[in-house]
Amino acid sequence: MNPTKQVNIGRTGITVTQLGVGTNPLGGLHEAIPQSVAEATIEKCWELGIRFYDVAPVYGYGKAEMIVGKVLADKPRDSYTLTTKVGRLLLEDGPTEREDRMVLWDGVQLYKDTPPVKPYFDFSYDGVMRSIEASQKRTGQERFDALYIHDPDFYPDEALDGAFKALDQLRREGVIKGVGCGMNQWQMLADFARRADFDLFLLAGRYTLLDQSALAELLPLCEEKGIAIVNGGIYNSGILSHPDPGSIGSVSRAADSIPTWKDNVTYNYVPAETAIIEKAAKIKAVCDRHNVPLMAAAIQFSLHHPAIPAVLMGPRSPEQVESNVAMFRYEIPNDLWAELKYEGLLPEEAPTP
Repeated sequence: MNPTKQVNIGRTGITVTQLGVGTNPLGGLHEAIPQSVAEATIEKCWELGIRFYDVAPVYGYGKAEMIVGKVLADKPRDSYTLTTKVGRLLLEDGPTEREDRMVLWDGVQLYKDTPPVKPYFDFSYDGVMRSIEASQKRTGQERFDALYIHDPDFYPDEALDGAFKALDQLRREGVIKGVGCGMNQWQMLADFARRADFDLFLLAGRYTLLDQSALAELLPLCEEKGIAIVNGGIYNSGILSHPDPGSIGSVSRAADSIPTWKDNVTYNYVPAETAIIEKAAKIKAVCDRHNVPLMAAAIQFSLHHPAIPAVLMGPRSPEQVESNVAMFRYEIPNDLWAELKYEGLLPEEAPTP
């Protein structure tokens, strides 16, 4: 596969490289990243021909937007695609009932070394407009190609009544080309697909080598509705990029044996459970028999589905960018996909070569 191949995002008129970069890790997810390393990571993406960048206010509480904006500042604006998200405002103080608890694990903040603000959910029309203005300032960008409603899990009606109407207005005015929604679940995306005129969804972690839960309902629905899916979380936040995810598969889950973030054995952004680790190990064993890196199978798998034109990697360093691009290009024999299905590790109906 060619990571720099230009593909269309549904009916939006937006074209992107079929490999894009998600910047959640560059916001300091689990571990702080030096500014110089974060900027060099985006520079490496550009050097290798990646022209699709996705940011969000919550990624490092504004840091990812600032990093990407700084690197892209001297690049021709029409030469790349930039997307961000709405639904959270970054405030020094806000309403307690609206504080984002999704960014905590056991009461500890997931993002490290952040500015002195917190994210607060706001899916109102006015809140969305404030969010866009703040993102423009942080990125130094006058426009975004598409905007996603971000994680409206607890506020679906408010998201459609407020945020969607705001974005739909911007689309009709030609300010943006695409209206989207980004989530870590597929069920609400399916509901949104039926209730409003979305152009694209950012689906994180629900159509991967480990989890194909979006396959039966969401993906065919998006094909029917003409909604493009940009697939994120392709490594399920780390476990499918681990060199040997089964190395701790049989350990006790006692407190002293839970892997650290640096072990990269994470699933859905938190330490992986034993059953998930063991399934990943079985998938890796099949990959090993075909001399295919687990990462290569993980990064390429979902692109075989017609609803998914592009995927996002989430690198933390220039070296990881190079590794992801190499894995994207890695030639995978068709027999590998056939064996994964034979072993019951992929459903028969999952599109593969």
